[in-house]
Amino acid sequence: MSKTPRILLIGSDGQVGCELRRTLAPVGQVIAASMTGQTGPAIDLLDASSVRRVFAEARPDAVVNAAAYTAVDKAESEPAVAQAINADALHVLAGLAAGAGVPVVHYSTDFVFSGQTDHPYREDDEPAPLSVYGQTKRAGELALLDSAADALVLRTAWVYGVRGRNFLLTMRNLFRERNELRIVDDQVGTPTWSRMLAEVTAQVMHAVFTGAVDIKQVKGLYHVTSAGAVSWYGFATAIRDAIGSNCELTPIPTSEYPAPARRPAYSVLDTTRFRETFGLTLPDWRQTLALCLEDLDERA
Repeated sequence: MSKTPRILLIGSDGQVGCELRRTLAPVGQVIAASMTGQTGPAIDLLDASSVRRVFAEARPDAVVNAAAYTAVDKAESEPAVAQAINADALHVLAGLAAGAGVPVVHYSTDFVFSGQTDHPYREDDEPAPLSVYGQTKRAGELALLDSAADALVLRTAWVYGVRGRNFLLTMRNLFRERNELRIVDDQVGTPTWSRMLAEVTAQVMHAVFTGAVDIKQVKGLYHVTSAGAVSWYGFATAIRDAIGSNCELTPIPTSEYPAPARRPAYSVLDTTRFRETFGLTLPDWRQTLALCLEDLDERA
């Protein structure tokens, strides 16, 4: 592509979107759209006409959708809103992208699985979401994958970063306030730094724009997380030890921490297909945690 590609980034003020604004900048001209309108044109994913208007005004060469309804427990009481943002809006985007002949990248979640296994999930394993959030995210996947759009659906898990609401920032604050905490130890997954996710996305988009990969040959579903696996208790322990807190941690079962939405007990994702298709290395979660904490220290 000789001209500078235009990338419509939806959800540009979220914890992944903020990182994507930086990582996509060397790849193309980023049109940053968010529900708040703070980083560019406002887009209302509850309103199909708003999505169509922003798309038409952006005239994108690609779309990256980092927006989602991610309030897992709240979704149980707001299923219609979660469905509209996580699935219905994707039907609209899929049609627009297909009509314009431009690729679209979208992020999904480990919550599409039930967690009733003891081996990392592959892309062809059958989804069985336990929650409204998981169900609506699965519907969003299908909206793209079953469409005529050249779509890359990237499933990820346990995303954290220096912005927004996430486990790392919550634990970091609690370690300053509490002397002891009880943390769930029977849910296992892979903590994934939002910046790492944004960086590999940018590398994939660069490969698409330069013709290093043919989007029509590689489109589809991929798992993208850091390497390794750990429980929430193990993740909390790693954070505590890294920042030098003396907070005492006690492992507990999920049954002692009831929540409206059911979580998968084991949701580690097999990233082999992504790594082999795009020739990218996904670092261990401990390595990216250390880098993220370094960044937080520099910001303090």
